[in-house]
Amino acid sequence: MQRLQSFKFELMPTGEQQRNMRRFAGSCRFVFNKALALQKARYEQGEKKLGYAGLCKLLTVWRNSIDTAWLADAPVHPLQQKLKDLERAYTNFFAKRAAFPRFKKKGQQDSFRYPAPKQIKLDQANSRIFLPKLGWIRYRNSRNILGAVKNVTVSQTCGRWFISIQTEREVEQPVPQATSAIGIDVGVARFATFSDGTFLVPLNSFKRHEARLRKAQRAMSRKVKFSNNWKKAKTKIQRLHARIGNARRDYLHKATTTISKSHAMVCIEDLQVRSMSKSATGTADAPGRSVRAKSGLNKSILDQGWFEFRRQLEYKLAWTGGWLIAVPPQNTSRMCPACGHVSPSNRQTQAQFACVACGHSDHADVIGAINILARGHRVAACGEPVQSGHSVKQEPTEAI
Repeated sequence: MQRLQSFKFELMPTGEQQRNMRRFAGSCRFVFNKALALQKARYEQGEKKLGYAGLCKLLTVWRNSIDTAWLADAPVHPLQQKLKDLERAYTNFFAKRAAFPRFKKKGQQDSFRYPAPKQIKLDQANSRIFLPKLGWIRYRNSRNILGAVKNVTVSQTCGRWFISIQTEREVEQPVPQATSAIGIDVGVARFATFSDGTFLVPLNSFKRHEARLRKAQRAMSRKVKFSNNWKKAKTKIQRLHARIGNARRDYLHKATTTISKSHAMVCIEDLQVRSMSKSATGTADAPGRSVRAKSGLNKSILDQGWFEFRRQLEYKLAWTGGWLIAVPPQNTSRMCPACGHVSPSNRQTQAQFACVACGHSDHADVIGAINILARGHRVAACGEPVQSGHSVKQEPTEAI
């Protein structure tokens, strides 16, 4: 089977290479914004939007124009990739998978992508890579790159440049080494509670740095906008956000790697995190209730990274030959696993479960994880098309 995998490293560019990369990222941002403005203007005039081929023809005109001749200094393939990104954003919008594409701002997600592997040369022995119009660039070689290079993405975060090398290689069909199955109930007080009674404590990466972040944001608000001191304060905030994100990703990677290697089947709830973390502010005509409390809950939910946790579990279980089964979350912490009685009264408190029918009691998150595992077994046993590493959804039945 074919395996796609990305390897990310920090670049060590020279001063000239850094200036060129900033120019290339700026050119890509300009092309994306110009194409987006053109598409919006055509829509307002009642015209059909241009496809990728039509935008590429306009890109050639822009590169040959006197006003935008500086676009020719950047490699053409990354500019074309930005037009592909815009086309994909429009497709996702009309399919109701994403919001309408927005204009890109300088300093936010600056990146450009080389899609042609023939133009890329990788020298792992000397920890360097060749990119068109940039030459050989050294990178911090922390692990071996496996497979053939498919494409390369260069990005900038907090003044540091990174490279993500996507490769493709042929691997044998994985066979799970473990034979056990486990159910996982995610939460805020406990990040992940397992059906065997164990649990993972939450990292709360954002909460740990919240006070420092608030102090840095207040200091930035007192600076004159776009002054040197304002830029320094902004850089400090960006570094704090990067530290928060890096700590969260590291925690999730370690947790998901351990779980995927220890279990052949993992059952989780099919949670809609975006809906769960919506604001409760409401409108002027219909104001929301308990807005402050809901805001704190939303912040705690997003701090855990539930969606990223599921995404990592999905592809890591595919690599190890396991299965990820997503089950409906309804009444998982209200149903007694001993007698099957379902009632809101079973959940005495947020943490305590006590069945009013048979008296069975345990931690509410453990009860939820046990019920999730039971539903996962039913999904796998009822002939549903369970694919390796892909989540399987099952509508709740009366017997559950």
